[in-house]
Amino acid sequence: MVKVGVFGANGRVGKLLIDDLKSSKNISLSSVYVRNSLDFSIDPSVLVSTDMKSFLHACDIVIDFSLPEACEALLEAALQTPKPLVIGTTGLNAHQLNLLKQASEHMPILYATNMSLGVALLNKLVHQASAALNGFDIEIVEMHHKHKKDAPSGTALTLAESAAHGRGLDLNKVRVSGRDGNIGERNSDEIAVMALRGGDIVGRHTVGFYNDGEFIELNHTATSRNTFSKGAIRAASWLAKKEAGLYSISDCLEI
Repeated sequence: MVKVGVFGANGRVGKLLIDDLKSSKNISLSSVYVRNSLDFSIDPSVLVSTDMKSFLHACDIVIDFSLPEACEALLEAALQTPKPLVIGTTGLNAHQLNLLKQASEHMPILYATNMSLGVALLNKLVHQASAALNGFDIEIVEMHHKHKKDAPSGTALTLAESAAHGRGLDLNKVRVSGRDGNIGERNSDEIAVMALRGGDIVGRHTVGFYNDGEFIELNHTATSRNTFSKGAIRAASWLAKKEAGLYSISDCLEI
């Protein structure tokens, strides 16, 4: 039985992880890390700790859906107490991403901005379409609930990376994330990533390829956050016995 520690338990996905682990086979919840206190009841057999070291010692693998600063603290602690990590936190900065890569030299880490099977396949399709539809303009629109803090979403940026790689472009040089005023005509290499926020939208991503006379749009809509929690649990089961290294959700799903 693989013992899971949930990091970010008070978050939307963290709570779902705890519920979904109850019905998962060969994997169970053993520990929960909280900064102050847990805002809901939990099985008394599960360790609820504010001490990172105790939390890590009580589990075989960690699933993290937290905030960038918290994820950074987890990575620093894991360098002292290595554990396999499934990280679904988005909005990581350059330092945090470098720290993640450094930590993956000492433990297996699966990092994904989206844990769903559909989005993993969408990334592959976007890469193929971008390469095949040379000359088509690429525009990405993502929609999320009003409480989401980072923009554009990590998923949208990963899709943009897939599109850029399909054309051999450096996303940092071609990405546009806002337009306002008299900005001139669209650059042919531009990859636009636009964010919409409102209501309780779980997540919707549209990648459009637009040409004179025709266009293609690839869409993914998440209707439940359980898509992410169940995907993370599947990833944890897969990662638990892997060697040190940095893995993706595509590695886990073999697509």
